[in-house]
Amino acid sequence: MKKTIIIYGITLIMMFSTSCYCQTSRLFAVRYTETGGNGLFCFDLNREAGTFKLLSEADAGPNPSYFCIAKKSGLIYAADEVMEFKGAKGGGVTTLKYNPQSGNIEKVKELLVPDGGPCFISLSPAEDYLLMASYSSSSIAVVKLDDKGITERVTDTISFAVNEGKVSHPHMISFDPEGKKVYLTDLGLDRIVIYDFDAGSGHLKQIENGIVNFPKGTGPRHFVFNSSGTKMYVICELNSTLSVFDVDSKGGLNLIQTLTTLDEGFKGESFCADVHLGINGQYLYGSNRGENTIVVFRIATDGKLSLHGRTSCGGNWPRNFVIDPSGKYLLVGNQKSGNISLFKINAKTGIPVLSSGEYKVDAPACLKF
Repeated sequence: MKKTIIIYGITLIMMFSTSCYCQTSRLFAVRYTETGGNGLFCFDLNREAGTFKLLSEADAGPNPSYFCIAKKSGLIYAADEVMEFKGAKGGGVTTLKYNPQSGNIEKVKELLVPDGGPCFISLSPAEDYLLMASYSSSSIAVVKLDDKGITERVTDTISFAVNEGKVSHPHMISFDPEGKKVYLTDLGLDRIVIYDFDAGSGHLKQIENGIVNFPKGTGPRHFVFNSSGTKMYVICELNSTLSVFDVDSKGGLNLIQTLTTLDEGFKGESFCADVHLGINGQYLYGSNRGENTIVVFRIATDGKLSLHGRTSCGGNWPRNFVIDPSGKYLLVGNQKSGNISLFKINAKTGIPVLSSGEYKVDAPACLKF
């Protein structure tokens, strides 16, 4: 009997521990720092309770508007969206070390990136290079990492000239899921540029027929691929649309659908921002700044979209959002209202439902688990 009670007690402890673990996720957020203070925050998020426990905050450089996290090293790389960095002309990338046990974060290196204004940063599949898109200076850059994951040097920069009176504004640069091609959205010139990448030299080379043009005033901003890499979904800031592309065997893009992200009754001004796939690949989510909504599309077997619903973003100006690893929760960083809002995704409908969970932080810009 005593042995049975002990085993039962151990089982309860294990169940409780598992339950607590499943309910809690480690969340990171960066914010614009014009008003001062640190730019990077680390939380333990209890999703069921809707509570944010701040574990640490760190100086991630000035205006860390976007960041990425290395799976191998656990290092965090923040793009510092400024035109002058450490007294020199250019933007910056700040490397930070994260302790998963304590949640503490410390800065380990800062590196100047030519031209300035980087608004996006991503890792190569091998995690040996960073790709950066600089909105304000019409340029992109490649940064080499050493064998410990620390930023070493800039290996390539490409600047884009004014075209027919329009100024280039690179907004997102990233590899496809298989790491074969690099894609760049140029919001200013209404296009996507496709590159090959030489991992030996760290150089980008535009592929043949590697420019996909959008209608004037579209403003392609962010994109996401389906899990197989056969479809690309591009959210467009200026005309509030989503475009669906077939990805061919050479990495080329063929447009198959474009549809609006806004409610047909909406009459105000709105600008799209972020786009993500749901964990099971059935739904696509996008954010509308102005309409202040998260719009939901159902994905058909052929990859095309149909409008499925929308919900309030829980604040003002949803610049960035993220879906948690379980696929059951969605968090929105509302830049103008200064809050991170928590949603539970309805398991049957895929629609995010706003919870009471919220964290106040000035000008949130990017969230990641």
